[in-house]
Amino acid sequence: MRIGFIFALLTSCFATFALADTLDGTLNRLDHAGSQFKGMTANFKYLKHTAIVNEDSPSEGTIKIKKKPPNDILGVLDFVNPDKKTVVLNGKTVDIYLPNIKTVQKVDLGKHKVLVEQFFLFGFGTSRSDLERAYNVSLGGPETVGGDATTRLVLVSKNPEVSRQLSKFELWISDKTGLPVQQKFYEPSGDYNVFTYSHMETPNLKDTDLKAPYKGFKEEILNK
Repeated sequence: MRIGFIFALLTSCFATFALADTLDGTLNRLDHAGSQFKGMTANFKYLKHTAIVNEDSPSEGTIKIKKKPPNDILGVLDFVNPDKKTVVLNGKTVDIYLPNIKTVQKVDLGKHKVLVEQFFLFGFGTSRSDLERAYNVSLGGPETVGGDATTRLVLVSKNPEVSRQLSKFELWISDKTGLPVQQKFYEPSGDYNVFTYSHMETPNLKDTDLKAPYKGFKEEILNK
């Protein structure tokens, strides 16, 4: 009986340590990848789920992002299907180009800059200390995404402003590269947004690589 009890206790302790090591190892991989990160290009699939009507709206395209010291981000999301549009993040502004009507909608992010950055850079170029300072992080477990072995992390923001808009985040971190291959953003309404990446590369992008592809569009200011 005593040997059985000791074996059970040791097994329980080992399971706890293994779980901690798995979370610790995933955060260390993310931290190492973040320290090396300068930019990224990839294909993406995006899914917007609207809870009240239980409806999914899928789209796809390509993404480029660049981390620009000290704290700015350049990003381009080029949606190609089903509706063509290009979303350009340039520091504190977002421009949404709608080529079918030759219009660009301009948004000054103001205090909402941090929320938009969640979509463009969440998990890319992120240090472990910054992540743990801003979020309560827990282990979701191993999962396969697009044929890649990943570890899922669950994060809840410590910032009340972020939590009012985005109640929870999930990151699927590649066991090989330490970079996210999938991101999921939950809204308090029950809606959620999922980005899944493929054909990812991490080149040294120039600022000119992230310029808008259109000129001469009519401008609309969305938040005067």
